[in-house]
Amino acid sequence: MSRHVAPYGSWKSPITADLLASTYVGLDELRVDGDNLYWNELRPADKGRNVIVQRKPDGTLTDITPPGYNARTRVHEYGGGCYLVNNGTVYFSNYTDQRLYRQDPGREPRPLTPPIDMRYADGIIDQRGNRIICIREDHTVKSGQPVTTIVSLNTEKEGEGKILVSGNDFYSTPRLSPDGSRLAWLTWNHPNMPWDGTELWVGHTHADGSVGHSEKLAGGLEESIYQPEWSSDGVLYFSSDRTGWWNLYRWRYNHIESLYPMEAEFGLPQWQFGTRTFVFESPDRMICAYTKNGLWNLGSLDLTNRTLRPIETKISHLLWGNLATSNGKLFLIGGSATEPSSVVQIDLTSNETQIVHRSREVTVNKDYFSIPSTIEFPTENGRTAFAFFYPPANPDYESPEGEKPPLLVVSHGGPTSASPSILRYEIQYWTSRGIGVVDVNYGGSTGYGRDYRKRLNDNWGIVDVQDCVNATRYLSNRGQADGERLGIRGGSAGGYTTLCALAFTKAFKAGASYFGVSDLELLAKDTHKFESRYLDKLVGPYPERRDVYRARSPIDHTDGISSALILFQGLEDKVVPPNQSEKIFQAIKAKGLPVAYIAYEWEQHGFRRAENIKRSNEAELYFYSKIFQFSLAEKIEPVKIENLRGRETKPTVQPVEISKTV
Repeated sequence: MSRHVAPYGSWKSPITADLLASTYVGLDELRVDGDNLYWNELRPADKGRNVIVQRKPDGTLTDITPPGYNARTRVHEYGGGCYLVNNGTVYFSNYTDQRLYRQDPGREPRPLTPPIDMRYADGIIDQRGNRIICIREDHTVKSGQPVTTIVSLNTEKEGEGKILVSGNDFYSTPRLSPDGSRLAWLTWNHPNMPWDGTELWVGHTHADGSVGHSEKLAGGLEESIYQPEWSSDGVLYFSSDRTGWWNLYRWRYNHIESLYPMEAEFGLPQWQFGTRTFVFESPDRMICAYTKNGLWNLGSLDLTNRTLRPIETKISHLLWGNLATSNGKLFLIGGSATEPSSVVQIDLTSNETQIVHRSREVTVNKDYFSIPSTIEFPTENGRTAFAFFYPPANPDYESPEGEKPPLLVVSHGGPTSASPSILRYEIQYWTSRGIGVVDVNYGGSTGYGRDYRKRLNDNWGIVDVQDCVNATRYLSNRGQADGERLGIRGGSAGGYTTLCALAFTKAFKAGASYFGVSDLELLAKDTHKFESRYLDKLVGPYPERRDVYRARSPIDHTDGISSALILFQGLEDKVVPPNQSEKIFQAIKAKGLPVAYIAYEWEQHGFRRAENIKRSNEAELYFYSKIFQFSLAEKIEPVKIENLRGRETKPTVQPVEISKTV
């Protein structure tokens, strides 16, 4: 079949903004209870509500969370670990009031915690004590930051909880041994984040449920421990990055031993509670997921012989540590370059893989999908950085001879995080219209070891920007991108990188910031407890290094911006408050550059409502069509762009010259 000849960016695509936003559900927090499987489902079409879903062995799906409830916790603001299931009874945190509820089969939820400002997450059931052991974040304190503790809650009666462990800034992952005699947990203090340094503790439990004599087993200021987990025979397993890689260890006979040394990551940054990268099929067999060179793998680890056997599967990416096992089957949430995030079942005997439930039904012909390639490219100081490159792909179109495609750089959030290689319509939306995408795992990203993760220490706003610019240089030099039509987009920390790239380099013609940081000093003064000292490592201690904060804040360097910018912001964002976007908008508008600002009521840090997701993508496409000067294949509601007429510029890729302080 012949193809239409049309400029890049103007190709008509079946991956519409409506399809991207309204047919999608988020999948997270996989749990097994008996023969039943559970997960938490974010539904943009239902005003961003989270619903716990049960799947029976016969495939029957049932919504457990009734209308009027929203299963989501705000501990650390990023949440996770918002529910647990025990013999069919579900205990969950409700978003609107942050109370913990008990929901018995066939009954309405009833509260287990009082209507005061306390939040709960990451719970486990203590069968012997008829209680839940979990993390509590107390916001009733009169001054200062909320207080985090490990508490126990009665599973029958309402109460705010009995404190078991306290005294440090943060706690996570309380886990009870099979006989109930010992409790393990993780803890850390400011200014560390959990991927910088945590401690693993074990305490003996008394008959009344209190925790007595406790000892630190591992961890420290420069060692990150992840996922303490007891096997059924009472051995404590965990992951530690003491060698520079999150590898597996176990504690038994009062001794810690390494299980399988490897230059790979058997762990994740603890942005959310309740993630896991290993589960037990039996006392002597562990199923684990790990990243090597940024790509996920599955393996079966013989705990007696300490040998690892790869598990072959078409699923190439595990989504944020969602693993569970039951009756010889492994369950995970993952996907691949042609499969969206899905609940997946793998038979551990035959390796037969079954897609149980998709985040979206794939109704689009796979010929429209751009298959990413892993690229390694040179960056500053003789180093190598990594990215996934998605070239334009649409079977119905080809470009005019000699034209090179526009390129969008995606700068992921975190910044201590990573971009996956999974099928994401939010990337295919661009590539199917003839716009290339390079999704950069810049220095500071996870999946490449501790040293790579630490590249961003003292260098946020420098290393990430350099790597994003060098990715465009690499692709432009290879003829895979038009060096005069480069854009950069990102959310949160990725929005900060976007703004820095515009303020401190001349590489990009346009940028899109989603709830991005424009003022580091303002962020240091006005953010939530979990991240309130995050910048100590990334930028420097505040206020001692205020000079660096000012030198790296895009709001103070709008004189360096010569590119167009569109900003998106949730008006209830507590992580990056709206004034961050509003200040940069006003500054760019006053400078006379093309700029647009779209804000949404009811949205927080990350958009959850379908209508807002749709509007954001269409608005961004409209914006690029004006800046990169291509025609749109479909009608889109216009965006008010200040200072548009006659202000388009044509920057080219320049050397990345960002000083240590700027």
